[in-house]
Amino acid sequence: MGLELYLDLLSQPCRAVYIFAKKNDIPFELRIVDLIKGQHLSDAFAQVNPLKKVPALKDGDFTLTESPWVLAAKSSKADPSWPHGGSAWRQQWGRTSSRRPMRSF
Repeated sequence: MGLELYLDLLSQPCRAVYIFAKKNDIPFELRIVDLIKGQHLSDAFAQVNPLKKVPALKDGDFTLTESPWVLAAKSSKADPSWPHGGSAWRQQWGRTSSRRPMRSF
């Protein structure tokens, strides 16, 4: 069984996860959870995500329930080096920190 993505396209975080997966050709099985009908509050969905929120990503027995982590998990499936992208960017530009330098007065 592959990735299962639980979402409602009325939700902006769900759309972001959906678009990201489609754009990066990450195969997944779409599971629509109709928020207007309250399907996210059902006992069946509570077994997927006890917090009863979308999006949720299920990969076998493992489930992610927060949209930034869902995106990160999908990214690492598409490109295993993705989680290290921030440090690679800082090295490319010669920066050791994302903070602005402090001024001396």
